[in-house]
Amino acid sequence: MKFTLSWLKEHLDTDEPLEKLADKLTMIGLEVEHIEDKAKALAAFSIARVISAEQHPNADRLRVCMVDTGNGAAPVQVVCGAPNARAGLVGVFSPPGTFIPGKNITLGIGTIRGVESRGMLCSAAELQISEDHDGIMELPADAPVGAGYAQWAGLGDPVIEINLTPNRQDCTGVHGIARDLSAADMGKFRDPAIKPIKGEFPCPVKVTVEDPALCPGFALRLVRGVKNGPSPAWLQQRLTSIGLRPINALVDITNFMTYDRARPLHVFDAAKVKGNLTIRHARDGEKLLALDGRTYTLDSSVCVIADDHGVESLAGIMGGEASGCDQNTTEVLIESALWNEINIAQTGRKLGINSDARYRFERGVDPAFMVPGLEMATRLVMELCGGSPSENVVVGKQFGEDRVIDFPLTEVKRLAGIDVPMSEMKRILTHLGFMMAGQGPVVKIAVPSWRTDVQGKADIVEEIVRIVGVDKVPMTPFERGDNPRKPILSAIQLRTRRAKRALAARGLVETVTWSFIARPAAELFGGGQAELALANPIASDLSDMRPSLLPGLIAAAQANNDRGLADVALFEVGQIFRGDRPQDQFIAAAGIRHGFASSRGIGRHWSGSAAADALDAKADAFAVLAAAGAPMQALQIVPGGVNWLHPGRSGTIQIGPQNILGYFGELHPRAAQMLDAEGPLMAFEVILDRIPDAKQKPTRARPVLELSAFQPVSRDFAFIVDRGVRAGDIVRAAQGVDKKLITSVTVFDVYEGKGIDDGKKSIAIAVTIQPREKTMTDQEIDAVAAKIVAEVTRKTGGSLRA
Repeated sequence: MKFTLSWLKEHLDTDEPLEKLADKLTMIGLEVEHIEDKAKALAAFSIARVISAEQHPNADRLRVCMVDTGNGAAPVQVVCGAPNARAGLVGVFSPPGTFIPGKNITLGIGTIRGVESRGMLCSAAELQISEDHDGIMELPADAPVGAGYAQWAGLGDPVIEINLTPNRQDCTGVHGIARDLSAADMGKFRDPAIKPIKGEFPCPVKVTVEDPALCPGFALRLVRGVKNGPSPAWLQQRLTSIGLRPINALVDITNFMTYDRARPLHVFDAAKVKGNLTIRHARDGEKLLALDGRTYTLDSSVCVIADDHGVESLAGIMGGEASGCDQNTTEVLIESALWNEINIAQTGRKLGINSDARYRFERGVDPAFMVPGLEMATRLVMELCGGSPSENVVVGKQFGEDRVIDFPLTEVKRLAGIDVPMSEMKRILTHLGFMMAGQGPVVKIAVPSWRTDVQGKADIVEEIVRIVGVDKVPMTPFERGDNPRKPILSAIQLRTRRAKRALAARGLVETVTWSFIARPAAELFGGGQAELALANPIASDLSDMRPSLLPGLIAAAQANNDRGLADVALFEVGQIFRGDRPQDQFIAAAGIRHGFASSRGIGRHWSGSAAADALDAKADAFAVLAAAGAPMQALQIVPGGVNWLHPGRSGTIQIGPQNILGYFGELHPRAAQMLDAEGPLMAFEVILDRIPDAKQKPTRARPVLELSAFQPVSRDFAFIVDRGVRAGDIVRAAQGVDKKLITSVTVFDVYEGKGIDDGKKSIAIAVTIQPREKTMTDQEIDAVAAKIVAEVTRKTGGSLRA
């Protein structure tokens, strides 16, 4: 919602500075997002006159201008390329050191084709006043040379933009915003009564409402003898200041009413309306060419205003072009109505229309202002366009339901923890339009018609507290009781957070991709079931729920590659879908590395570069699992796995064959080709939900483990095993001999070839034995070594290599 300071002061008599008004707006719940003060931004720009404009000696399209800046100093030389630069022209001058908003540069003294330029003559686009950049601005000949341009042009009216919550429909108009500021002691609210205009003749157009649930109220009036044309300067300035384009007086009046009083209206050219008006459901297949130039196909869920010819307007959203007002309009029908909020929202979403009218009607407008809004619009039409009004035609309700709330005065203290005197409560509520009756301890409060969001006692407390000040609410600690508080985050939330941190620490950049992918990609990654297809996809290539995070990451990596950023490392942690049941939906962590984006650094470097490989993807996967609390000693690596990874350069991470945690490796060339991605791409994906929870066993407190005072012993073993035996099986067998003594088992050699039988291989491990209580004798060390050999032989079928 945008408005200017002067517009606000039309409804609020105040001398408060802009900064204080902005702070108060935010404090009472109308958050100020931006303030645009062109007078401040353009303070350095002044009005100047071109004394002479000579041809540049070294350029055909440039002129060397001598400019009188009006400050009594010598003329300034400016090189200008505008086609309209000429002697006698009065324009806008910016000296060196000025920031040019339209170009996002700070001007300096420059030399252009060998001629010095000490300033700039500006176009409207360079000042961001309009999109006109064909030439420098031409001001009237009597414009005061040397004066500040912004002040002379009347740009000293700041534009304020606030962010509204959906419940504050009353503040979609400047009038409602002023009411709130008045309640917050920022000035006196101006709310003159709207005097009804007596009709001079009966309205010849009748109105029929077929379904009152869609249109609770409808008011209409005809004005004859109007003369449509450009709206006056004050109205055009109001609209252009907030980014609206003036069209003509009749249309501008409706836009003004929308932003000034939160009352959307519509005007029909009465000569283009055939017969009477009917508010009804659209018929399936009916079409309407709307004012935005688009043709919409309607169905029976859409509410329309129709005449004998057909649909003339999308009710509460947008009018039709056929009955729109133009320069030839002499009779106008002014419509003010109430619409079903849910139907307006559904229709707007279905047709993809986001209009100012929809924004207000789907939140709910003031029902009691339907007829007064029509009267106010009629007066504006008569003042700006002339004409004679008919009597009003009103169908349905003119007022909303009365709401009276029994309110205990102690409720403010109970819910907010602050003491507010009854007199202050009454002052606040009265300024906001509420009425309070009674002396307590329970009073009756009548809710104004424009506050449809206030339904109960807590809403009344909220109104009082936001005006008193949320900063007045005392900080109150929660009662902890005798028992410790339970953790706030769930196990999967903690895993998600830790996984993101671990991957970011490894140099990967977090990415958020669509939860939908194309059907072929879904089928490639294990999805594509009918249950996961979208009934109404937003695009043809976003038709299925994703069974994996990798298609989106691969597309993001390729998009970077297409723009010259080949060395990328991306990750995402999000939801994937393998079926329509809750247990078929998982939280996964996945990553992609491409080009010279290895874990040793991203990009090429003089000291050497390393392309990403499958081991980088493995390290990423293990970093996620370790951070998420997976039992690292129990993890098993199985070569190969899913069909979208290269079979000889990939692996599966599991805890036994029944619990597969994820995959890593190089993307299969066929998969890359299908996804239009340039390889090689290294990828991993782990499912965080499948990590087993840590066992929670009550244990006694143990002293901190200190470094042993005894010398560790290292022994090497080489085993001849079948080629299919995994090194991890040997490591686990050795570790299981004595977990107290054996602190480390690592693989340092794998050999196949001369001296080893076909179908066999040699795997060598280094075992570290750490005594805790005494130095071990040779006999004790040999006994442990013998147990290691026996255990590895028993579990793998191997033998000690001679």
